Amino acid sequence: MKGGGGGGGGGGGGKRRWKVLVIGVLVLVILSMLVPLAFLLGLHNGFHSPGFVTVQPASSFESFTRINATKHTQRDVSERVDEVLQKINPVLPKKSDINVGSRDMNVTSGTDSKKRGLPVSPTVVANPSPANKTKSEASYEGVQRKVVSGDETWRTCEVKYGSYCLWREENKEPMKDTKVKQMKDQLFVARAYYPSIAKMPSQSKLTRDMKQNIQEFERILSESSQDADLPPQVDKKLQKMEAVIAKAKSFPVDCNNVDKKLRQILDLTEDEASFHMKQSVFLYQLAVQTMPKSLHCLSMRLTVEHFKSASLEDPISEKFSDPSLLHFVIISDNILASSVVINSTVVHARDSKNFVFHVLTDEQNYFAMKQWFVRNPCKQSTVQVLNIEKLELDDSDMKLSLPAEFRVSFPSGDLLASQQNRTHYLSLFSQSHYLLPKLFDKLEKVVVLDDDVVVQQNLSPLWDLDMEGKVNGAVKLCTVRLGQLKSLKRGNFDTNACLWMSGLNVVDLARWRELGVSETYQKYYKEMSGGDESSEAIALQASLLTFQDQVYALDDKWALSGLGYDYYINAEAIKNAAILHYNGNMKPWLELGIPKYKNYWRKHLNREDRFLSDCNVNP
Repeated sequence: MKGGGGGGGGGGGGKRRWKVLVIGVLVLVILSMLVPLAFLLGLHNGFHSPGFVTVQPASSFESFTRINATKHTQRDVSERVDEVLQKINPVLPKKSDINVGSRDMNVTSGTDSKKRGLPVSPTVVANPSPANKTKSEASYEGVQRKVVSGDETWRTCEVKYGSYCLWREENKEPMKDTKVKQMKDQLFVARAYYPSIAKMPSQSKLTRDMKQNIQEFERILSESSQDADLPPQVDKKLQKMEAVIAKAKSFPVDCNNVDKKLRQILDLTEDEASFHMKQSVFLYQLAVQTMPKSLHCLSMRLTVEHFKSASLEDPISEKFSDPSLLHFVIISDNILASSVVINSTVVHARDSKNFVFHVLTDEQNYFAMKQWFVRNPCKQSTVQVLNIEKLELDDSDMKLSLPAEFRVSFPSGDLLASQQNRTHYLSLFSQSHYLLPKLFDKLEKVVVLDDDVVVQQNLSPLWDLDMEGKVNGAVKLCTVRLGQLKSLKRGNFDTNACLWMSGLNVVDLARWRELGVSETYQKYYKEMSGGDESSEAIALQASLLTFQDQVYALDDKWALSGLGYDYYINAEAIKNAAILHYNGNMKPWLELGIPKYKNYWRKHLNREDRFLSDCNVNP
């Protein structure tokens, strides 16, 4: 009996142990289900993970991360999840963000960048318009640019397109297609979201509304290019489209499809912008190289007037070949430009009766140029107009060639260097300059002036210079060295030598003939011809080789260049310069000219001539 009782007790103990095991397993199963559920309900936010700590600015998420799970219901969780989903939906960036592009992605605020983990928005630094620059912002030494914010796109634009980028900023006009651009932006966004919304069977009404709005916008934009062309109810259509887009953004969509669509639109927009930029640059260059209609009218009217007058022959003056007088040579086909050069020179002369001006021009403008100076004499000075195509010289096929200008750019990663040496316009002698010793065979020294200069001081002291046996007295531009010019592929150049500029040149014709400078130039030019290089590049190399070691450096105060492309020249340097040189594309007689420099040129223009008003000449 005892043995049986003991066996029964052992069996009861075994059953109890089995029940304990079953209960333990059930508890573990329940706990394994409750723990994930607790994390889903937000219980994990009641404590911090020891391995990762997030620091974020105060926002709508802060309350969500700090509320204990026991105080939330399932409805609260649903509302918070909807809020999170709405915030992470794709949103089209603002226009300013699109315009900034990749150049500002790595630029952050200096103070915020010290806080790790804080999301910092890119700092957008706008390049200031040249028109808003003050005198204090102008760089030192008269020709240096002030270092501004590092806008890589701006510098790339100027290196590629030259002074066009500066002119574009200076001449910005109010946009006439603001609403048209806004409609295009909304149309792009609607097209991006439409494929994803169309795949949702439950959103058939929204799909129809989006399709109708897209078709309506396409129809309007096909008929309108400016805001004035838009229908009167366009504001309501914009609001309707904006509401449809906002509703489409509230639904979870396939971000990949939206991203692909927006990238396609971005590529098309970039191609269109590049096309318009190149077209604008072409039209800008066309405006620079084409004579304005008003100046052409002036030339024609003066030519007709010349043949109506009684005297058609020039009086022969002994002054033209008198070596004791002060002779100036101007090579130009521009009547107004030549007139301003001569007027500004005689105004500052102590004794203008000793000044003789020789204007070399082409056959087309010869009679007009003569008639202008007959109608508008320049004090007591003497003006001779020569038709270079009718002169009896050895070269039977002579054409007028104006001083050649070359744009050189030096892109650099260094901000200071790229701002100072970004772009320069070099002006050098043309083929016509090498005819001077033959044209003026009785003269020993002349001063050659380009037609884009304005004289501000008396130039008589130039004839008293001791040029130390040099042929050409010129101002040197040492911000550009010969070694920096990639086009100089032939000849032995001193790579560290400074470039010299035309504009103001004191030429010793006696020394020129003695050294045979013209013959040397022709020899170099013929040796370099026949290759793939352009005639301009060949002329540049031949001129630099011809005058190597034959240039006498004039003081920098004699001439200040850059007024045809540089917006940031110091006003004090302009005031102290003897000659202002408008080298570059923005000539003062063109609408493209830099406005703040035009007054120095305008005040020497004779506005009383009736032909100026008849031809609407108002530079």
